[in-house]
Amino acid sequence: MKKDTHPDYHAVNVSCSCGNKFTTSSVMAKTDFTIEVCSECHPFYTGKQKIVDTAGRVDKFNQKYGNMFKRATS
Repeated sequence: MKKDTHPDYHAVNVSCSCGNKFTTSSVMAKTDFTIEVCSECHPFYTGKQKIVDTAGRVDKFNQKYGNMFKRATS
């Protein structure tokens, strides 16, 4: 086998914005890595959906188009 063909495979400490921390192995140069979403806080794994409403976009949409989708009751 040729020498120096494989990258350095080492442990990396990963921390999520939700506070979860774990260790994994990687070839990246960093030893500490920060992520925004992990399996502890992602809606697919938790089963809880969060709607992140920045600048009131959902409320603005509901005010503008909310009445169009409601059924008329008679």
